[in-house]
Amino acid sequence: MVRCFLIHTVCPVSALGSGESRVLYSRVFGPDESVWSDQDRGLSPEERRLLQKEKITAVARQVRSAVSLYREASGRLLVETVPGEEALALQEADGGVVRLRAGDPFSEEMSALWLGVQSLGFTLVCEPHENLLLAEGTLRNLTRHCLETLHMLGQGSEVLLRSNRVDALLSRLLPHGQLLFLNHRFAQSLEKEVTAYLAK
Repeated sequence: MVRCFLIHTVCPVSALGSGESRVLYSRVFGPDESVWSDQDRGLSPEERRLLQKEKITAVARQVRSAVSLYREASGRLLVETVPGEEALALQEADGGVVRLRAGDPFSEEMSALWLGVQSLGFTLVCEPHENLLLAEGTLRNLTRHCLETLHMLGQGSEVLLRSNRVDALLSRLLPHGQLLFLNHRFAQSLEKEVTAYLAK
């Protein structure tokens, strides 16, 4: 099962300090683990929400570090693309996996798959037994739809204003955090359904 999906910054943003990442969108799937842990059981709903926000921010920071290290080690220059070249940007996206140890930030060990598309990071946090190839395909598909429909490569990205569109994408491509095995015909019908919804 996928625990969460997030979109965040992976390059310096003038309003942030170095090493920080701004979370633009996040969605958590499954039960809140603070409800089940003895340590966090007495927390109020507001404290649980803040704890969950801290965990997501910690994941974004770790992924940002991984993206920076990957880009530095590869020595490849980051070429800015303009709106309309989303497919090219996705094709040249950096990608990888970060292992999140138990307790940092989740109570169990997790895997964070990430794609770095220019200054943006798209991350899926999965349970360790999850099929990572299937998760990578799903992440690429989600990223492609987000880039194309929300115009995230241009100025004035709409991700903050249209989070309902990202929610709709997730409900179809990643229902309740479950990765879907898609055959060609089902993938095409899903594409049509997503395109029809996003055209509204």
